[in-house]
Amino acid sequence: MPVRAAFFISAISLMFAGAASAQEGFWSGDWYLTLGGAGFVAPKYEGDNGRSLQFSPIISLGRQGKETRFSSRNDSASFALFDRDAVRAGIAGKLIMPRDSDDFDDLKGLKSVKLGVEAGAFVDIYPTDWLRTRAEVRQGIRSHDGVVVDVSADAFTDLTPDLRLSGGPRVTWASNGYKDAYYKVTPDQSAASGLSAYDPGSGFHSVGVGGALTWKAMENLELSSFVEYKRLVGDAADSSLVRERGARDQLMLGVSASYKFGFTLP
Repeated sequence: MPVRAAFFISAISLMFAGAASAQEGFWSGDWYLTLGGAGFVAPKYEGDNGRSLQFSPIISLGRQGKETRFSSRNDSASFALFDRDAVRAGIAGKLIMPRDSDDFDDLKGLKSVKLGVEAGAFVDIYPTDWLRTRAEVRQGIRSHDGVVVDVSADAFTDLTPDLRLSGGPRVTWASNGYKDAYYKVTPDQSAASGLSAYDPGSGFHSVGVGGALTWKAMENLELSSFVEYKRLVGDAADSSLVRERGARDQLMLGVSASYKFGFTLP
């Protein structure tokens, strides 16, 4: 693990561990674990102009509250260490699937992206009873050595007691460590792939909007259909991979199912 990544993860862990230990009996009480998955049609890789059927897990762990907190399938797997009133915060992690250049004709000659994770922290703020804002900061490990920041806002309303409509804007910022892994084309890679050489930098990565229709089929079972649109911007959009072989516009359509397990710790 790079020194910067190790320091980043250690700092976050110590910060939340200190906050948790400061609360007497932090682990005691009612908790929940949400498990599930989503199947969706989306670009085969970021920046691609084709689509394929894919799957992603849904994992969330936190303290039970008086009211069920709103969550989105876009949320990384998370563990809430602080959950009080209008604020919820903790650690977050995301599995990064590999991108093998041998699997796609458009990527031949480019460097592959390894299987890895992004680990960091999240903060949810609920300014009203119909709006949630969320920010995640994650450090790449193994797949890339960059930092990714996701910010989103979701408004939600219950059409019926068991049917909820939600949606809102999203924006992502990424450092050059992330951009290099996915969009950099060295002179040697240019000769091997036919793409123009390109060296991206840090900056805003994408902007978009998403929405979901969620049905509470049973007390702890939720089924959802969703759509997500994002447009690559900045150095990602200007990359030779996107300009010459891909597309700035990225659309995702899918369905998901999740089940919430409740448990109590002494």
